[in-house]
Amino acid sequence: MSLIPATILTGFLGSGKTTLLKRVLAEAHGQKIAVIENEFGEENIDSDILVSDTTEQIIQMSNGCVCCTIREDLRTTLKDLAEKKRKGELDFERVIIETTGVADPGPVAQTFFMDDEVAETYLLDSILTLVDAKHAEQQLSDRQEVRRQIGFADQLFISKSDLVSKDDLDALMHRIKHMNPRAPQKAVHFGEVALNEVLDLRGFNLNAKLDIDPDFLKEDDHEHHHHDHDHEHGEHCDHPSHKHEHGHGHAHHHHHDDDVKSFVFKSERPFDPAKLEDFLGAVVNIYGPRMLRYKGVLYMKGTERKVIFQGVHQLMGSDLGPAWAEGEQKCSKMVFIGIDLPKDIFLQGMEQSLV
Repeated sequence: MSLIPATILTGFLGSGKTTLLKRVLAEAHGQKIAVIENEFGEENIDSDILVSDTTEQIIQMSNGCVCCTIREDLRTTLKDLAEKKRKGELDFERVIIETTGVADPGPVAQTFFMDDEVAETYLLDSILTLVDAKHAEQQLSDRQEVRRQIGFADQLFISKSDLVSKDDLDALMHRIKHMNPRAPQKAVHFGEVALNEVLDLRGFNLNAKLDIDPDFLKEDDHEHHHHDHDHEHGEHCDHPSHKHEHGHGHAHHHHHDDDVKSFVFKSERPFDPAKLEDFLGAVVNIYGPRMLRYKGVLYMKGTERKVIFQGVHQLMGSDLGPAWAEGEQKCSKMVFIGIDLPKDIFLQGMEQSLV
């Protein structure tokens, strides 16, 4: 049986998750989806489209979807659903898991790696975070959960953007990009997103693409070009040139010093696999709970193929990707997203793990 793709949907209260889920559960989209809801959500879906005081944990929808609440833990719920699918009692092709508005999606994501039974049945597709444009500035400043949800995301949907000015929206997107430069951001109308923009995004696959916004890299050079490993590069490694056209007043974006931040390590020298493993093992031991997502495409000594690497908190994994193409400049790029991570220690440690 092929693996069942799972999507984790997160976002603070009022960001439009319920709107999105209601659409999944009620619209005639022709997909058979199981939606797993955290029952203690403040705004439950139940009251609107589900029979309210049902004793059943799993409810069939008229459009072929299934809605299910988490009574015990997620693992048990996922296993129950898979078992019912195997027995032919339920028919669904994919799962969307809603985390509560204040939850940290990390442990939910880890379930897909840590539990063998879950890992043999499900494939984590991506973590989607909805952000409420109208209240985000305030929420980002007040609530660490909101910043964490952004750091975890593979894809960000910014809802209610029609309620804020273009400048405010730009400033928000800029702020978010510093927290998470690898998740594409898209302004949507109150949680109304086309389903094909939600499903099968492969954000979690160990794929050979590391999407980091190129402007982010440019700006990073602009602000930190005293790092000694920057000047070794020519123009390879899609290393942006050092001209800064964005001098015009981008200073006002920088008064937020959010605790969720990201930084990128790049080098054209290969890694020594043993040294890198030791270093990452050590930092994960110390900083694991504060490391939200880290992902890289690495140039490793001893293999002609790219090494694709990624982790969530203390869990990490790597995979051999495609071979380096003829004439392609071999280089490593790794992005770290976390809470108050000591950038210097990380960059220095990575540097020292090179051959």
